Amino acid sequence: MRNRIFAVLAIAILAGGGLAYGTYNLMQNQPVKTVATPTQPVVVAAADLAIGSEIKQEDLQVVSFPAGVSPEGSFAKAGDIVGRGLIVPVVKNEPILEAKLAPKEAGAGLPPVIPEGMRAVSVRVNEVVSVAGYVLPGTRVDVVATASPTNQPGDTTSKVVLANVQVLTAGTRMEQDQKDGKPMQVTVVTMLVTPEQAERLALASTEGKIQLALRNPLDQGAPVTPGIKPAVLMGAVRGPMPQQRASTGSSTSGAGKNKPGQPVTMESYAPAMPTVEIIRGDKRATEVIK
Repeated sequence: MRNRIFAVLAIAILAGGGLAYGTYNLMQNQPVKTVATPTQPVVVAAADLAIGSEIKQEDLQVVSFPAGVSPEGSFAKAGDIVGRGLIVPVVKNEPILEAKLAPKEAGAGLPPVIPEGMRAVSVRVNEVVSVAGYVLPGTRVDVVATASPTNQPGDTTSKVVLANVQVLTAGTRMEQDQKDGKPMQVTVVTMLVTPEQAERLALASTEGKIQLALRNPLDQGAPVTPGIKPAVLMGAVRGPMPQQRASTGSSTSGAGKNKPGQPVTMESYAPAMPTVEIIRGDKRATEVIK
């Protein structure tokens, strides 16, 4: 009886193994069916490209996108965009779109990036002025000017003269030292401003010192400040309370509100002069300190 059970079990194992082996061989010999998905060529960047760069053949590569899902405004041939300039930065493997390119006749470099009615102004800065290197292309800054309108040290005033200014480029270049004629590296920041703001920036950088204040790109406010003098800073006299104006502010020309992201010219107004109260007996008088 026991031998019969073992015989039946052995037959079952052999039959199951043979069936599994046959099934495996049958599946291995089945031809593999491939489904061809239609694709289309799309030109992408082969490396990170900076704003204003002239596109070269080695800067591009062509990849396959599924048909019908390629970005609008993309190109199928690299030769169609070689020689054109970029008006926005592009990262590696990012599709090159028509909206990111300057017109064919505009060429490359910085000029095609400048919108109509705006100007690009460059100023020399150091590591402190450029916020320790955090002022990069695309960031926004306020410009703080320090100067004396009367050339008297006591009248030296620091004041925000431009707000929410876009930085176009920031980097170093070689210049010749005026003393010994040796080349030296200087840091230059180029900002996008209106013609009126270009005048303010040029005057501030030549008549005094400027400092860049880095700001949050989501902050579109433009607070109006009275500026500060050394006597007020050190607490020798009491200065006026600063007036805060949120949102977009107005330009000095009175043209209305500025659009979000547009540079703002700070409104200038005469701050209240510091005063001293003099008491003589039962009489009180207030005199302005000049």
